[in-house]
Amino acid sequence: MNNLQTYQNFYFVGIGGIGMSALARYFHASGKKVSGYDKTNTKLTQALMNEGIDIVFNDHIDEKITSFQKEDTLVIYTPAIKTLGILDYFNNHHFTVLKRAKVLGLITENTDCIAVAGTHGKTTTSTLVSHLCKEADLPFSCFLGGISENFRSNFLYNGAQYSVVEADEYDRSFLNLSPDWAVITSTDADHLDIYGDKNTIEEGFRQFAALVQDDKQLFVRKGIDIRRPHVTYAVNETADYYSDNLRMENDTIYFDFHTPEETVRDFAWEIPGIHNVENATVALAILRNLGVGFETLKNAIANFKGIKRRYTKHRYETGKIYIDDYAHHPTEINAVMSSIRTFYPEKKLLVVFQPHLFSRTRDFADGFAESLSKADELILLDIYPARELQENFEGITSDWLLEKVTLDKKEVSTLHDAFNKIKEKEFDILLTVGAGNIDTLYDPICEWMEEN
Repeated sequence: MNNLQTYQNFYFVGIGGIGMSALARYFHASGKKVSGYDKTNTKLTQALMNEGIDIVFNDHIDEKITSFQKEDTLVIYTPAIKTLGILDYFNNHHFTVLKRAKVLGLITENTDCIAVAGTHGKTTTSTLVSHLCKEADLPFSCFLGGISENFRSNFLYNGAQYSVVEADEYDRSFLNLSPDWAVITSTDADHLDIYGDKNTIEEGFRQFAALVQDDKQLFVRKGIDIRRPHVTYAVNETADYYSDNLRMENDTIYFDFHTPEETVRDFAWEIPGIHNVENATVALAILRNLGVGFETLKNAIANFKGIKRRYTKHRYETGKIYIDDYAHHPTEINAVMSSIRTFYPEKKLLVVFQPHLFSRTRDFADGFAESLSKADELILLDIYPARELQENFEGITSDWLLEKVTLDKKEVSTLHDAFNKIKEKEFDILLTVGAGNIDTLYDPICEWMEEN
């Protein structure tokens, strides 16, 4: 492999990010010394520390930082961090400092890389492809943007021939990859702080598509204009690979899968939503192209447990249902809400939503308002700033967004007060949704609903 292996120490600036933590786990599993910084102690950073990775949560230049030698230390950072004393120290002392996406590209460039891109659906699709690879006992590694319920991790090493990666469009990160096979699930407008407008983000995906070698395959959701030869996939409409005849029995979806040569009936799939059948369709298409048989694929699809915070559902003896989801874009929220309304049309739905980023809230305010108005009652949390400063977005607040929501029963809450407010509400289904730190409500809600 490239010269990454010459380093003994790997320091991650922003190690608690989902993509960063997968890389940290890779180097840790390779026997390297891994440590890092993050501003917040989360379940994920706690898991990394339990695995033996040293993490600090303060931006101090202490003896641990100054003890690193630039000759044997690689510093990896996330572009979500703009300014930080630790990062400045490494830059000023001439360490090799690389973006996460560059390192992922270096790790996977000598593998047969399967890269899954798209503004929605890439985490589920890449995790499912990884699960199918494991069930088929293919030699692969995976770097995922979510925690697989089957692996209990966002990283798995099962050999070196193939790599499965989530190709992130943020900061044009996916252009650092060398995909042999690639998927484009969607090209909706997002990350307008990076791209500016929808046309520019679509062009970014075309640049990603151009990275796929001509003798390999590019799988694209039917209807996306990618302007180069590709294989199409779809649900309930004809494409090169498509699924149809969807029907629901209890909590299981059954569907038929069509390839250019054959039809295989009665795949069983427990992940709700037509959009997730779409993700399953392209995952099956890829694995068929890797030569995996249908019996293996049927069994693997049936035992796929999903991803943490991707429509994670709990049903209680009281009849109430709790669903937790990572959706943070109007299209994603619409998909979740549509699934709930399709399968539980008469149940009273309480939604707790945490907007992620001031810029995204501003750019898609009308879309958020329209999707959230499909609830019966809404608790809207304060905006999670992530990498942004509120003073740069004057007037963009949750109160401002709430005015656009057409519900009668709606209110703004802090994260701190949200749990007590939830306990006061009448509902059949509770949906917590968002990409910030709303996940801290998950365990308390599960415990309370189990007891009540």
